[in-house]
Amino acid sequence: MKIFTEAAKLVEKNCPFAMAEIIECSGSTPRHSAQMLVLGDGKTIGTIGGGMVERKVIEEAVEALHEGRSRMFHGRMARNGHHAVGSDCGGAMSVYIAVHGVRPRLILLGGGHVNRAIAQMAAFLNIDIHVADVYAGSLEPDLFPPSTRLWHVPSFTDAVAQLDPQPDDYVIIATNSQDLESLNCLIDKPLKYLGLLGSRRKVQTFTKQLSESGVSENQLAKLYAPIGYDIGAETPHEIAVSILAELLQIMHGAPGGAMKQSPAESRRPKRVVIRGAGDLATGVALRLYHSGFDVIMLDISKPTVIRCTVSFAQALYDGESCVEGVCARYAHDIDEVTRYLKEGTIPVLADENGELLPALQPDVVIDAIIAKRNIAGTHRKMAPCTIALGPGFEAGVDCDAVIETQRGHHLGRVITHGCAAPNSGIPGNINGKTTERVLRAPHSGMMTRNINIGDVVHEGDVIARIGETDILSPMDGMVRGLLNEGLCVPEGFKIADVDPRGALADFNSVSDKARAIAGGVLEAIMTRLNQMDNAKSC
Repeated sequence: MKIFTEAAKLVEKNCPFAMAEIIECSGSTPRHSAQMLVLGDGKTIGTIGGGMVERKVIEEAVEALHEGRSRMFHGRMARNGHHAVGSDCGGAMSVYIAVHGVRPRLILLGGGHVNRAIAQMAAFLNIDIHVADVYAGSLEPDLFPPSTRLWHVPSFTDAVAQLDPQPDDYVIIATNSQDLESLNCLIDKPLKYLGLLGSRRKVQTFTKQLSESGVSENQLAKLYAPIGYDIGAETPHEIAVSILAELLQIMHGAPGGAMKQSPAESRRPKRVVIRGAGDLATGVALRLYHSGFDVIMLDISKPTVIRCTVSFAQALYDGESCVEGVCARYAHDIDEVTRYLKEGTIPVLADENGELLPALQPDVVIDAIIAKRNIAGTHRKMAPCTIALGPGFEAGVDCDAVIETQRGHHLGRVITHGCAAPNSGIPGNINGKTTERVLRAPHSGMMTRNINIGDVVHEGDVIARIGETDILSPMDGMVRGLLNEGLCVPEGFKIADVDPRGALADFNSVSDKARAIAGGVLEAIMTRLNQMDNAKSC
């Protein structure tokens, strides 16, 4: 069959591709059985019937290739509704998109004994191996597996320039005497893994020099050094085993450590990283904190929360935020995270893209950004257990579980297959008021406060200003939410929330909605961790 012949050719060329295969269909569909190959640039070989559904499958396949993970696609030939693709045929189709040929690239800087041993052992792991050195004698082909790409370069700066490491690459530095030169070239690059072979003293010396030269703590936290696991390794091949074990842990998003645990280890608190630190995320954090979890929160450097008095994100403005007796503090680096956790404080970091997740090594990652779509690239490899709040995620594809966030009978429900209800766009009903109690920016500009959260206002009172435009209260009530001072907002952005209950409103406690969602999160975590424990015992 031609399509499989073409697939074999792509595998031989080490050219990544996705094979999209129809596995189920109903009603009127273009094809009932077909395969199609999709390349990284969207080019295709074969067809599954054309039209809008094929176009959508191609988009999904390109995303799957970029992520390096296979996925399932469900499409309905309809204009509206769940899984609609924008056509009128009326049928439905399920397509499995299998990713092939995505070999991780391992760059070894230095062709010495340890890197040779790493290359020899990595050859069995279907890894694309590149070795660079300034000494031609260290690159004798007989010293490396036949598939290894060898680079003889005038300097390691040139090696980095020629190899051009990408965000999905793994790099190990083990040169003869040019480690610092290599580190200077790589420390600010977004890599999957950057490891340095060396003693603790050597690592401390280098990191101090890098810090003094302006390298941030966040960048240094991404460096794996000393490299590998402490297994008492001494020979090059023993060291290679310890390094490749760490490499595979990062590659597979595994928690690491021994499979067998002592009773004390099994009772240790599980580490949860919550992406987002707004009011709903804070409700989740409180429930998990009181349940004995170590909680760490990540957000953008200037969060755009309005319920500031019940959002741990406020710590990024004020240094500290306390909600219902629990305190969170702005952590500037990994050392402060460790210290705050020991003190019983929730660390909050400015890490919009989750770059510190590998260093934090969470057992659970929760996407609580509430953006109605997966804007932060949350995926299942981030942790052994991944959970997302609200629409924009598919359980079993993007994460292990999705928590329903729409008010109503299903609020807080744990979804293990499928998606949450789409965003209704209507705020919760308080005393018959919904959209009218939420204030939005009439135009873009800088936000300035005229009052504070908790103040009782009357209809027509000036609550804030966007530029020179007064923002008036639409009703009598209490200002329960208000954006932080000095933020620049676009037109239509949510900037305030007036509660018509007035003085009876509670602006210092998390909402009933946040508590219901938090309960769903706790259930999802315990279910997933129990499944993992049962799998280990089998």
